[in-house]
Amino acid sequence: MNPRLTKGQQKTICSHLGRVRLQLLYKASIHGFTGAAFHQHCDTRSPTVSVGYNALGYIFGGHTKQPFSQSGQHMADNQAFLFTVSRDKLIKYPVTDPAKAVKMVVESGPYFGEALVLVNGSQPVVLSSPGKHYNFTAAEMHGNDLNLTECEVYQVKELTEMERPWRTVIWKSETRTELMDKIRTYKPLIHSVARARVLLIGPVGVGKSSFFNSINSVFRGHITSQAMAGCSTTSLTTQFRTYSLKDGREGKPLPIILCDTMGLEENTGAGLNVDDTMTILKGHLPDRYQFNPSAPLHLDAHGYRESSGLEDKIHCVAYVIDACKVSIMPSKLEEKMNAIRKKINSLGVPQLALLTKVDEACPLVEEDVANVYKSFYIEEKMQEASTRLGLPLSCIIPVKNYNRELELNLNCDILLLSAVNQMLRFSDNYFDDVSDHFSNMKTKE
Repeated sequence: MNPRLTKGQQKTICSHLGRVRLQLLYKASIHGFTGAAFHQHCDTRSPTVSVGYNALGYIFGGHTKQPFSQSGQHMADNQAFLFTVSRDKLIKYPVTDPAKAVKMVVESGPYFGEALVLVNGSQPVVLSSPGKHYNFTAAEMHGNDLNLTECEVYQVKELTEMERPWRTVIWKSETRTELMDKIRTYKPLIHSVARARVLLIGPVGVGKSSFFNSINSVFRGHITSQAMAGCSTTSLTTQFRTYSLKDGREGKPLPIILCDTMGLEENTGAGLNVDDTMTILKGHLPDRYQFNPSAPLHLDAHGYRESSGLEDKIHCVAYVIDACKVSIMPSKLEEKMNAIRKKINSLGVPQLALLTKVDEACPLVEEDVANVYKSFYIEEKMQEASTRLGLPLSCIIPVKNYNRELELNLNCDILLLSAVNQMLRFSDNYFDDVSDHFSNMKTKE
């Protein structure tokens, strides 16, 4: 059940309610434009934001702290208000008669005084009476279009901060230095391999390319943008790319290569082809290979490596997931990721997940990235990612990429470097398995 309110619109509404987030309870197009459906999903829940949509494109509704019921009575709420959202700006219409702020009507949806009713009489229509306990102009609020195309009710949930973080991180410059040194001095357990290769896999727009740019920025000491990144509905990455990281502008190559792929898309014949994943994992895919979403790579493709060495193979896979969208991941996309995970499991390649955009998902983290492990909401999103991907919670790592900043931030650096450090640890697990396999083969001989 996907919310119709955009992330920006939710943020606009929440900015008038404090440190909160919105959780969708009721969606009329799914549950039904009836009073019974509304009450079934919303009664006893509070505070709430009720939102109506019409064909003219107006978004309007009301907020109350009173839990909905079917009592037939008016309920007092001196903080209730009606609103309309226009271009991510909220126009508020405060209650003028708090004693009659909301009414609990069995056969109707959200009922604000006598001024605004969404889903009136179990019909997809609006009852609008300006001046009755709320003052507003009908033309400004909803353009006088009283037919509903959608109605949603969200519960307002407070973003509380934990007393103690559930993961321990020391947010000091010494930590950043220590993590950078660990990465610089890392050596794969198998001496024939110079650098660990990590494959980034994820939907379009989650920040795979931005992750490389961000890590590159940390070691360069300033913001960089080598890999193509930005906002698009289709993948900006159309080639298989292998990115080497350097320790400074003219420094030595770091012992890790980040491999970027075309973004996953839910539709068949779009985005990264599932079968190409195996080819990448086995090290057959050449750098700058041009993806063809409608067909997997053929053996006669230009640059195809028939025989690949251990240094060409993928040693760790990192799924990249948007914290803002993990709850609304389309089922077809989730199925695609599960199919890829099964293929990766068959090759014994360790897997983890990067949860990106944690600052956009949670105001507490937006204030200070160091709050990431104090946020109940981020913990919840990480649990969701764990469930959807079938990975232990210990394999889910939150990060904040650089995308708006002009200067580096210590706490962002620590999260990013911690993610790379985990990638190297997981790569060691892969090398351990390979070494054990070779040892067993020699023993049998």
